[in-house]
Amino acid sequence: MKLILIGIQGSGKSTQGNLLKEKLGIEYLSSGHIFREMAKEKTPLGRYMKETLNAGFLVSDDKVIPIIEEYLSKPEYSKGYILDGFPRTAIQAEQFSNGVDKVVYLKVSDKEALWRLSGRADEGVREDNTLMAIRKRIQLFHDYTEPVIEFYRQKGNLIEVDGEREIEAIHQDIMSHLST
Repeated sequence: MKLILIGIQGSGKSTQGNLLKEKLGIEYLSSGHIFREMAKEKTPLGRYMKETLNAGFLVSDDKVIPIIEEYLSKPEYSKGYILDGFPRTAIQAEQFSNGVDKVVYLKVSDKEALWRLSGRADEGVREDNTLMAIRKRIQLFHDYTEPVIEFYRQKGNLIEVDGEREIEAIHQDIMSHLST
């Protein structure tokens, strides 16, 4: 099974991705994690990733698509995958050649996302979790990723889930949609 998790930052994609990995026995891949690891590298691409992420911007389509497709060509993804954080633009969704069975949209309000993420920012977990960068990514979600949700809705493989409930209720909701 090939799944994509879409949602505003703080919607619970990584939490649900890890639960789905355990339940379905397929690998979970976070594009954000890949990009943050690349940002640590002392290379021109690493420097670009670091500057882009820290400013709260999206990595350009021409860089994202080949990176994700290269990762998904690895043997551990041959049985399927759970992909978090990609595609983020309509161009990425249209050009992604790996195939998708279902797209799970974890719907969370801006207010809820900011509340969840402000707690994370206080923990100092990530360099790119400043309030300004978070607000920028929320706006980018509305500007660029909402058309992706519509793209998959038109294709008929979108599952929309209320992401403002208990973790287990959300997980059960997703699993019930996947088993139909």
